[in-house]
Amino acid sequence: MTGREDKKSNDLFFVCSLIDYIARKTLNKRRDVVDALGREAIEKIYELADIYHSDNIDNVSDQFIEEAGIREGCFDNVGECGYSIPSHWDIGKVYKRLILGIAREKNVPVTEALFLAYHSYVSDKIDDYNSSFYYDNPQNILTAFIDGKIE
Repeated sequence: MTGREDKKSNDLFFVCSLIDYIARKTLNKRRDVVDALGREAIEKIYELADIYHSDNIDNVSDQFIEEAGIREGCFDNVGECGYSIPSHWDIGKVYKRLILGIAREKNVPVTEALFLAYHSYVSDKIDDYNSSFYYDNPQNILTAFIDGKIE
Protein backbone atom coordinates (compact mmCIF):
# COMPACT_ATOMS: atom_id res chain seq x y z
CA MET A 1 0.00 0.00 0.00
CA THR A 2 1.30 3.40 -0.99
CA GLY A 3 -0.51 6.55 -0.06
CA ARG A 4 -3.74 6.63 1.90
CA GLU A 5 -5.45 3.73 0.16
CA ASP A 6 -4.49 0.53 -1.58
CA LYS A 7 -3.77 0.50 -5.31
CA LYS A 8 -6.97 -1.33 -6.34
CA SER A 9 -9.14 1.19 -4.47
CA ASN A 10 -7.37 3.99 -6.32
CA ASP A 11 -7.84 2.10 -9.60
CA LEU A 12 -11.56 1.80 -8.88
CA PHE A 13 -11.68 5.51 -8.11
CA PHE A 14 -10.25 6.21 -11.57
CA VAL A 15 -12.73 3.85 -13.27
CA CYS A 16 -15.68 5.55 -11.57
CA SER A 17 -14.34 9.02 -12.33
CA LEU A 18 -13.83 8.07 -15.98
CA ILE A 19 -17.40 6.72 -16.20
CA ASP A 20 -18.67 10.02 -14.84
CA TYR A 21 -16.44 12.01 -17.18
CA ILE A 22 -17.70 10.06 -20.21
CA ALA A 23 -21.30 10.43 -19.06
CA ARG A 24 -20.96 14.20 -18.73
CA LYS A 25 -19.17 14.50 -22.06
CA THR A 26 -21.78 12.44 -23.93
CA LEU A 27 -24.85 13.55 -21.90
CA ASN A 28 -25.72 9.99 -20.87
CA LYS A 29 -26.80 8.39 -17.63
CA ARG A 30 -23.98 6.63 -15.85
CA ARG A 31 -25.66 3.21 -16.16
CA ASP A 32 -25.89 3.73 -19.93
CA VAL A 33 -22.17 4.44 -20.11
CA VAL A 34 -21.46 1.33 -18.03
CA ASP A 35 -23.66 -0.75 -20.34
CA ALA A 36 -22.09 0.71 -23.49
CA LEU A 37 -18.57 0.06 -22.22
CA GLY A 38 -19.46 -3.46 -21.11
CA ARG A 39 -17.78 -5.76 -18.64
CA GLU A 40 -14.72 -6.46 -20.75
CA ALA A 41 -13.80 -2.79 -21.22
CA ILE A 42 -14.53 -1.94 -17.58
CA GLU A 43 -12.33 -4.81 -16.41
CA LYS A 44 -9.61 -3.59 -18.80
CA ILE A 45 -9.86 -0.03 -17.46
CA TYR A 46 -9.78 -1.34 -13.88
CA GLU A 47 -6.76 -3.53 -14.61
CA LEU A 48 -4.83 -0.79 -16.43
CA ALA A 49 -6.10 2.21 -14.45
CA ASP A 50 -2.65 3.26 -13.30
CA ILE A 51 -1.57 3.55 -16.96
CA TYR A 52 -4.75 5.33 -18.10
CA HIS A 53 -4.58 7.61 -15.09
CA SER A 54 -1.20 8.92 -16.24
CA ASP A 55 -2.71 9.98 -19.57
CA ASN A 56 -4.99 12.95 -20.24
CA ILE A 57 -8.52 11.96 -19.19
CA ASP A 58 -9.96 13.69 -22.26
CA ASN A 59 -7.87 11.46 -24.54
CA VAL A 60 -8.71 8.33 -22.55
CA SER A 61 -12.43 9.15 -22.58
CA ASP A 62 -12.38 9.81 -26.33
CA GLN A 63 -10.74 6.43 -26.91
CA PHE A 64 -13.41 4.55 -24.96
CA ILE A 65 -16.28 6.62 -26.37
CA GLU A 66 -15.13 5.71 -29.87
CA GLU A 67 -14.43 2.03 -29.11
CA ALA A 68 -17.80 1.57 -27.40
CA GLY A 69 -19.68 3.66 -29.98
CA ILE A 70 -21.24 5.85 -27.28
CA ARG A 71 -23.59 8.34 -28.87
CA GLU A 72 -24.68 11.68 -27.47
CA GLY A 73 -27.67 11.45 -25.17
CA CYS A 74 -29.87 14.06 -23.55
CA PHE A 75 -29.18 13.58 -19.82
CA ASP A 76 -27.56 16.79 -18.60
CA ASN A 77 -27.45 16.68 -14.82
CA VAL A 78 -24.58 19.18 -14.85
CA GLY A 79 -26.49 21.74 -16.94
CA GLU A 80 -29.61 21.25 -14.83
CA CYS A 81 -27.77 21.74 -11.56
CA GLY A 82 -28.72 24.92 -9.76
CA TYR A 83 -25.96 24.66 -7.20
CA SER A 84 -22.25 23.97 -6.96
CA ILE A 85 -21.42 21.13 -9.36
CA PRO A 86 -19.33 18.27 -8.00
CA SER A 87 -16.39 17.28 -10.19
CA HIS A 88 -16.14 13.91 -11.89
CA TRP A 89 -13.45 13.13 -9.29
CA ASP A 90 -15.90 13.95 -6.47
CA ILE A 91 -18.53 11.63 -7.91
CA GLY A 92 -15.91 8.98 -8.66
CA LYS A 93 -15.09 8.91 -4.96
CA VAL A 94 -18.77 8.51 -4.01
CA TYR A 95 -19.19 5.56 -6.38
CA LYS A 96 -15.88 4.01 -5.35
CA ARG A 97 -16.95 3.92 -1.70
CA LEU A 98 -20.38 2.55 -2.60
CA ILE A 99 -18.93 -0.17 -4.84
CA LEU A 100 -16.38 -1.27 -2.24
CA GLY A 101 -19.18 -1.45 0.33
CA ILE A 102 -21.38 -3.51 -1.98
CA ALA A 103 -18.50 -5.87 -2.79
CA ARG A 104 -17.86 -6.35 0.92
CA GLU A 105 -21.53 -6.71 1.94
CA LYS A 106 -22.56 -9.01 -0.91
CA ASN A 107 -19.23 -10.83 -1.14
CA VAL A 108 -18.95 -10.23 -4.89
CA PRO A 109 -16.04 -9.09 -7.07
CA VAL A 110 -15.56 -5.34 -7.42
CA THR A 111 -16.56 -5.30 -11.08
CA GLU A 112 -19.82 -7.10 -10.26
CA ALA A 113 -20.46 -4.61 -7.45
CA LEU A 114 -19.84 -1.80 -9.95
CA PHE A 115 -22.65 -3.04 -12.19
CA LEU A 116 -24.95 -3.43 -9.19
CA ALA A 117 -24.22 0.12 -8.03
CA TYR A 118 -24.73 1.81 -11.37
CA HIS A 119 -27.94 -0.14 -12.04
CA SER A 120 -29.53 0.69 -8.70
CA TYR A 121 -31.95 3.45 -7.83
CA VAL A 122 -29.17 4.90 -5.67
CA SER A 123 -27.29 5.82 -8.84
CA ASP A 124 -30.15 8.11 -9.89
CA LYS A 125 -30.03 9.75 -6.45
CA ILE A 126 -26.27 10.26 -6.59
CA ASP A 127 -26.55 11.80 -10.05
CA ASP A 128 -29.16 14.34 -8.95
CA TYR A 129 -26.84 17.23 -8.19
CA ASN A 130 -29.78 19.35 -7.01
CA SER A 131 -30.11 17.05 -4.00
CA SER A 132 -27.66 16.56 -1.19
CA PHE A 133 -27.57 12.76 -1.45
CA TYR A 134 -24.24 12.49 -3.29
CA TYR A 135 -22.36 14.06 -0.39
CA ASP A 136 -24.18 12.14 2.31
CA ASN A 137 -22.24 9.86 4.63
CA PRO A 138 -20.87 6.90 2.59
CA GLN A 139 -22.39 4.44 5.06
CA ASN A 140 -25.82 6.05 4.58
CA ILE A 141 -25.52 5.70 0.81
CA LEU A 142 -24.55 2.04 1.18
CA THR A 143 -27.40 1.44 3.64
CA ALA A 144 -29.84 3.03 1.16
CA PHE A 145 -28.58 0.64 -1.51
CA ILE A 146 -28.88 -2.41 0.77
CA ASP A 147 -32.27 -1.46 2.19
CA GLY A 148 -33.68 -0.34 -1.15
CA LYS A 149 -34.89 2.93 0.33
CA ILE A 150 -33.65 6.24 1.65
CA GLU A 151 -34.49 7.05 5.23
